[in-house]
Amino acid sequence: MEAIKNLKGRDLISITDLSKEELLALLELTDHIKKLSKIGVKNFNYLNGKKIALMFQKHSTRTRSSFSVAIHELGSIPYYFSWNELQIARGETVEDTARVLNKYFDGLILRVYGHDILYSYAKEFDGPVINALSDEEHPCQIIADLYTIYEKFRKLEGIKIGFVGDTANNVATSLTLASALLGLHIRLIGPSKYQPKKEVIEKAMNVARKTNGKIEITEDSNAVEDLDIIYTDVFVSMGMESEKEERLKVFKKYQVNEKMMEKASNAYFMHCGPWHLGEEVTAEVVYSKRSLAFEQAENRLHTSKAILIALF
Repeated sequence: MEAIKNLKGRDLISITDLSKEELLALLELTDHIKKLSKIGVKNFNYLNGKKIALMFQKHSTRTRSSFSVAIHELGSIPYYFSWNELQIARGETVEDTARVLNKYFDGLILRVYGHDILYSYAKEFDGPVINALSDEEHPCQIIADLYTIYEKFRKLEGIKIGFVGDTANNVATSLTLASALLGLHIRLIGPSKYQPKKEVIEKAMNVARKTNGKIEITEDSNAVEDLDIIYTDVFVSMGMESEKEERLKVFKKYQVNEKMMEKASNAYFMHCGPWHLGEEVTAEVVYSKRSLAFEQAENRLHTSKAILIALF
């Protein structure tokens, strides 16, 4: 795959760091890795001799676990650091931290609040820098999500995706940009106060014009009938706890429940996790036969491997 070879040594900070061909190649590689996994072939030596650090400023279960196992099964050892364990928590600059880590490691996987922090690291660090979630984007999650959709339908073309709730959050942003990149149809369903930033929509629209993608934005919580995928995320993201009361009130009618799923009778449910039952979604939906949430979590491992193989 020529597109995979083109990714060697590059950063993955935004989903738009990838071309359409590169994103599709990662999904194809993921499919191959998962098929091998199913017959018991899990271990490879692509990362033999490579030292990769995970530095997380935010909590994580799926991302930290999937990358840690992926690094191990690709022949290396993950080095995990909590932000508060490092001198950066006591005032050392991002730039100096990156310069120091550059002397020890071949790659960095970062989970941060400020998106610009990722670019500061990338400027001073020679190897690949991977965004494991920032306040603005979550590209690794979206690669797994797209693979999960492909795995279910064995296609992406013609699939209608609806993101319900906080359509301005990091997952929705990356999903919108990726949908535009691939020429998909995505509908963002949420209150006007929490719709995507103007610059995100303009960027996505500009890409979608070239790929024949379609981006819709609506406040109508009933606009789900023709969807193939209903995707939601928490109404109160990490770092927004002070807004909880207001957010739960505004988002109340956007809860994904059985009534909404009945309207979208052919749709499957997706959620990046963790979920807050009774807020953005009900237990009846998460644990139903139409839920792909645990498949998404599993596929984080396979897409993490694909990303690491490609970049390293």
